[in-house]
Amino acid sequence: MDKKPMKILLVEDNEGDILLTTEALEECKVKHELRVSRNGSEALNFLVDCLHNKKQDLPDLILLDINLPKKNGHEVLQSSKNHPDLKHIPIIILTTSSSEIDIFKAYQEHANCYIIKPLEVSEFVNVTCKIEEFWFGTAILPNN
Repeated sequence: MDKKPMKILLVEDNEGDILLTTEALEECKVKHELRVSRNGSEALNFLVDCLHNKKQDLPDLILLDINLPKKNGHEVLQSSKNHPDLKHIPIIILTTSSSEIDIFKAYQEHANCYIIKPLEVSEFVNVTCKIEEFWFGTAILPNN
């Protein structure tokens, strides 16, 4: 029996990083469906639409950048983790920011993990595969 694809929401505004993440996920072993939101408002609207429209399932995992237009990653994280029907979704901060303030704030807002994007493409692919392997192979996630 085929396992259903894991649903990932990537919240990223940089087209190069979107392409890199998409290609890195394709190299990993986990079957997935990727949805991309290019700003924080779009991501939150998508999540709310999922709750109101049973045709669209909630993501199993969110990969969230901090530096986003409209609503930044901290605002998306805070809104998601404060919503009773969204707070169970693991949110991985995947960002270029190494700011101690961003790291501390993300964990205060209940991020499940904070990862600084590697600069080397091969290392980025490796980190992306480890994220998928852990969250979809080792960890047990609740059914939406």
